[in-house]
Amino acid sequence: MKLNVVVLAAGQGKRMHSDLPKVLHPLAGRSLLGRVVDTARALEASKIVIVYGHGGEQVRTAFANDTDLAWAEQEEQLGTGHAVMQALPLVDKDAEVLVLYGDVPLIRAESLHALVKASHGGLGIMTAVVADASGYGRIVRDGRGRVLRIVEHKDANEAERAIREWNTGFLASSAARLSGWLSRVKNENAQKEYYLTDVIALAVADGLAVKTTHPAHVWEVEGVNSRRQLAELERIHQREVANGLLEQGVALADPARFDVRGTLACGRDVAIDVNCVFEGTVRLGDRVKIGPNCVLKNVTVAADTQVNAYSLLEEATVGANCRIGPYARLRPGAALADEVHIGNFVEVKNSRIGKGSKSNHLAYVGDSDVGSKVNIGAGTITCNYDGVNKSRTVIEDGVFVGSNATLVAPVTIAKDSYIGAGSTISKDTPPGQLTVARSKQVSIPSWKPPKKKG
Repeated sequence: MKLNVVVLAAGQGKRMHSDLPKVLHPLAGRSLLGRVVDTARALEASKIVIVYGHGGEQVRTAFANDTDLAWAEQEEQLGTGHAVMQALPLVDKDAEVLVLYGDVPLIRAESLHALVKASHGGLGIMTAVVADASGYGRIVRDGRGRVLRIVEHKDANEAERAIREWNTGFLASSAARLSGWLSRVKNENAQKEYYLTDVIALAVADGLAVKTTHPAHVWEVEGVNSRRQLAELERIHQREVANGLLEQGVALADPARFDVRGTLACGRDVAIDVNCVFEGTVRLGDRVKIGPNCVLKNVTVAADTQVNAYSLLEEATVGANCRIGPYARLRPGAALADEVHIGNFVEVKNSRIGKGSKSNHLAYVGDSDVGSKVNIGAGTITCNYDGVNKSRTVIEDGVFVGSNATLVAPVTIAKDSYIGAGSTISKDTPPGQLTVARSKQVSIPSWKPPKKKG
């Protein structure tokens, strides 16, 4: 049977104290709703319907490129049952329907597979047992353990509030059954809302078995209603990512001080120091070492390279056996061959740097093509922007650039050239020669230092 997923994402999220809709707040670099959508796709759902409300246009805009999503608006917030009713016209009539929540981001596909399987031929719900279920709907069972109904905390009596099994909200059944049950749901409760949970009692009244499943971890079904809860789930997610990497053999100096906001793939014997952040897609080759307080975003680093402390690498590729940092910055378009050294306070942007080249101190290399075995001295900059257009600098193999040189693009520094320290080079240089372009040094014997007035 085909599977359709309905994601409830219409809540306002007042406790977030934010102008950003709650479901758009990020967890590990991906919005809460985005994570739920990713999980729905992992289930190979044939249709995903998002029920939106507060901040609706902002939510839809955030997913403007996701053409596989259908959207149903809930103009009035009249409860979860009412929200699902808004989605049903978009659902395939012969589909099994799974209801998810846009603010419950860590639910795993494996747990949902079990729920969908349990729902076949009846109704499946996911429950969990906790020491204190305050605030949650309780699962009411008969003497034989069969589910009878769910009672919301606000509507529960003292005995019902003592129940420790609570309703997570995840539910699955056929579209036809859900449609029929929801048409019979009333809003006779403290909130005057149409509860989706009321379909459980209706299913029992129709003689259908209500089967329950449980998540492998309680944190899978924890939702986000506040900044504190979001921060707690962030740390849980990062702990799980760290544990997975440790199991693969990655050496993490401290798993509690480590963040992946995307995907991180590591080779053998990779070592990562504390307070490092990995964003987007990052790939680290064998024996790569990342020093403390580094940030890598959409970066590939080849084997045996060392990235030293406080370095920032973004949209860059780094070859094997390179040395980066400390305090280095690789900006988008930086492409380093093997055995390149980029030292402290060196910035590289949109440039290719050949094998064995070095820029060890206080330099800027932008929009450049640098050959192999080039040495770029401290304080050297490529002047690639004239205020309107950007031009490229070409530094061929074997060039030695002295300290505090200024290379004004477009310009080519020919093979095996030497550039004298302090030179401003605005014309192409001949190969194998020393080029010096600086003013004559003058001393003025009659000069007197200024004196302080008064």
